Amino acid sequence: MTVRAEWNGVVLAESDDTVVVEGNHYFPAAAVRSEYFTPTDTHTVCPWKGTASYYTVRVDGSENPDAAWYYPEPKEGAAQIKDHVAFWRGVDVVED
Repeated sequence: MTVRAEWNGVVLAESDDTVVVEGNHYFPAAAVRSEYFTPTDTHTVCPWKGTASYYTVRVDGSENPDAAWYYPEPKEGAAQIKDHVAFWRGVDVVED
């Protein structure tokens, strides 16, 4: 099964090797089109995954602040999502 993350008509990430955690598809970093991402200063903490960092997504002049997140140093129980990116805030994640 191939999974795509799309926003504003652009494919942001595509992979047949995502990791699903708490209903979210985490895409391998190599599957993410980095030209659409800008790191932000936003961080949140999950008790079992660790500290998340965020990206703003920019497509054709439109911005979706903090629409993608990742765990640079996930806790041991979430090691499978290291070097993976997940999406929310209107980014469509589609399974084919």
